[in-house]
Amino acid sequence: MENTLHEKVSQDILLKAYNHMMLAKAMADIYEENRNICKYVHSTSRGHEAIQLATAYQLKKEDWVSPYYRDESILLGIGFEPYQLMLQLLAKADDPFSGGRSYYSHPSSRDENMPKIIHQSSATGMQTIPTTGVAQGIKYIQDFELQQFENNPVVVCSLGDNSVTEGEVSEALQFAALHQLPIIFLVQDNEWGISVTKEEARTCDAYDFVAGFTGLSRMRVDGTDFTESFEVMKKAVDFVRTERKPLVVCAKTVLIGHHTSGVRREFYRDEEDLTKHRAKDPGEILRNQLLESGADEELLKQITKKARLEAEEAFQRAQNAEDPKPETVMQHIFAPTPITEEVGTREPAGGEKIVMVDAAIHAIQEIMWKHPEALLYGQDVGERIGGVFRETVTLGKKFGSKRVFNTAIQEAYIIGSTTGMSAVGLKPIVEVQFADYIYPGINQLITEISKSNYLSNGKFPVSNIIRVPIGAYGGGGPYHSGSVESILANIKGIKIAYPSNAADFKGLLKAAYYDPNPVVMLEHKGLYWSKVPGTEDAKTIEPAEDYILPFGKGKIIIEADKNEVEKGRSLLVVTYGMGVYWAKEAAKNFNGKVEVIDLRTLIPLDEKLVFERVKAHGKCIVLTEEQLNNSFAEAFAHRISKNCFKYLDAPVETMGSLDTPAVPINLILEKEMLPNAEKLAAKIEEMLKN
Repeated sequence: MENTLHEKVSQDILLKAYNHMMLAKAMADIYEENRNICKYVHSTSRGHEAIQLATAYQLKKEDWVSPYYRDESILLGIGFEPYQLMLQLLAKADDPFSGGRSYYSHPSSRDENMPKIIHQSSATGMQTIPTTGVAQGIKYIQDFELQQFENNPVVVCSLGDNSVTEGEVSEALQFAALHQLPIIFLVQDNEWGISVTKEEARTCDAYDFVAGFTGLSRMRVDGTDFTESFEVMKKAVDFVRTERKPLVVCAKTVLIGHHTSGVRREFYRDEEDLTKHRAKDPGEILRNQLLESGADEELLKQITKKARLEAEEAFQRAQNAEDPKPETVMQHIFAPTPITEEVGTREPAGGEKIVMVDAAIHAIQEIMWKHPEALLYGQDVGERIGGVFRETVTLGKKFGSKRVFNTAIQEAYIIGSTTGMSAVGLKPIVEVQFADYIYPGINQLITEISKSNYLSNGKFPVSNIIRVPIGAYGGGGPYHSGSVESILANIKGIKIAYPSNAADFKGLLKAAYYDPNPVVMLEHKGLYWSKVPGTEDAKTIEPAEDYILPFGKGKIIIEADKNEVEKGRSLLVVTYGMGVYWAKEAAKNFNGKVEVIDLRTLIPLDEKLVFERVKAHGKCIVLTEEQLNNSFAEAFAHRISKNCFKYLDAPVETMGSLDTPAVPINLILEKEMLPNAEKLAAKIEEMLKN
């Protein structure tokens, strides 16, 4: 898009911008003067004020904006007061964004009279995917007329130019361009990436970089000149609000302050560079323009003086505000779920047995018929094949390509976009094709999704379902057979299910849908169709549509004989997934001496049931398919030992795969690596003898 600047910006807007710039300057100066008080790391918007305020002034209450950590002027411009920002600066209890949990200018807001802001992380560029997910969600809402808006919503994602080199930024740009989403990527280029210069980091600026994304319009602007920035951003926002197409705005800015309070300008910048940047101070440029247009110099002095007094008063108030109470530290890890009890009919009279893969298809189908806000996307899940395991077959045909659709090979986008989709009220069900390929999405899962509810102080739980086919069998080889539950279990703020049969699968999927938190469904490929010998019991009678199985409820699937338990001749196997079938087969050799618990979900975990049964038996094996060292199974075995120590007759044992870097493709090697019923039986026999 060409910049055709012809509209005169009103004097009222120019004076409003000057006041905000003087506020931003006064705040930055006060923080610098009070370094001993401002002990938490922070950045300020000095040098970026013009483009940020010009952007903020265009936005309406229906819009969404994702500022990054140097964007305090955007926050001032959309209506936040210095006092509110300083509460976060000093990590106070009444910090409106995070309740004292996150850095300065890491906002999140659902204020109904302002543009909305999803949780902001510090990971540069990572906000592009969740924010593009917001735009994706708005397009979906408008396509299906799920909500009416007074104005077409516009989404703005702000980022620094050096972050454009991140691969996840390209995934967001690609998706926005391909699907023509209503989003502006505002790139603020001050030529620095901490101490890395533009010459060291990139071949070109963002304007040239995005030229290859067909369908993505672009504009340049001098981001230090408020008048030019205001006119360009008005044109940009009007374009996206009307045309519903994506746009990149590249704004040249300067860095007058420090990178952060912890990485100070004198560490890496010489006086020549600082002088060059200070010469383009947006406040000075606007002041000169105002004077040239006839503004009263005394008025501008009064604005500057008043801004300083306002900032000082706000800072004093913020210092005196209360700190968070220690007992609040565990609040908002998860949002409360309405699903706490097993409900509905698990085994309808006259029902037919189904395989696990069909249980998932039927559950999602029932959800999507009932809930128009539900949609499904991922690699190859669309109508043509319905998933490489046929795990979504028929759904694309029944619900159409806007509700069930294929994505590119973009695991980060598939996972991370659910943050934005959830924020606008949708319920995305997404799929990573194999557990081995979840790693590109781990950054989004950890940095954005898992922390969103906690760091937004409960405002933005991410409600999603991430389906992950997992596990080894039949020579799947090193990149299609891996187990990843230990990595996932180390992510605080997500839930994990690992069903072993069709009924549990359907019930847990329903529970996951109604849970306001992020859920990863680990689905063993070998159980999908019960093709692995000994897994026939993975087929069950299909539960009724109303059946829901809550998370955190393990199940005793084989009970030991009471006499054997009382005589101290019994043992408990705790397991999940394919381990259930190894345990059931092994137990046949011990005539009532082995009890088996299927955990069904790993987070939350039914520790109460396990501890209770370990105390009854005195002996326990935790069985997993994963490689054993440093695994979820070993960690759980430790907790069992700690909580049941005085009841144990032997150390809690663990059993899993050999500690190889991958699952070998050769069937002989695969068998040697994996646990099985025979290996488990040998371990049980050894423990019972002792």
